[in-house]
Amino acid sequence: MAEILRALPGSPELEACFAIRMAVFVQEQKVPPEEELDALDASATHVLLRHEGQPAATARAVEKAPGVWKIGRVAVAAPFRKFRLGKAVMQGIEAACPARIFMLEAQTHAIGFYEALGYVAEGPVYLDAGIPHRLMRKVVQTP
Repeated sequence: MAEILRALPGSPELEACFAIRMAVFVQEQKVPPEEELDALDASATHVLLRHEGQPAATARAVEKAPGVWKIGRVAVAAPFRKFRLGKAVMQGIEAACPARIFMLEAQTHAIGFYEALGYVAEGPVYLDAGIPHRLMRKVVQTP
């Protein structure tokens, strides 16, 4: 069973988010550690997904303008990928943000995943930390 938690500053949940990010981005994808944790972490909204009580996935979002949030640092720890938790962590971070528009910078191999969640790719492919990315956007329907 999956549980989504807001990870507050200084909390064990936020430390678990950082540990997942370091494992996925720094250890697996070889992103320089100084690029992974940044000044935006202090003001970002973070979520932690626990699977059967264990920290399994994370995402963060930063408000770029009123109603416009940029999602990033979406990561599922390797031992939990077989449980297909990516959709749940994305739903968790979207629910945590009062957004009309979500933006994200998707690694190109994950574009199909985000398209299935309603995101649309925009602009050209570019490199970030040596990894091909593409900007994506999702407009939220308001009632």
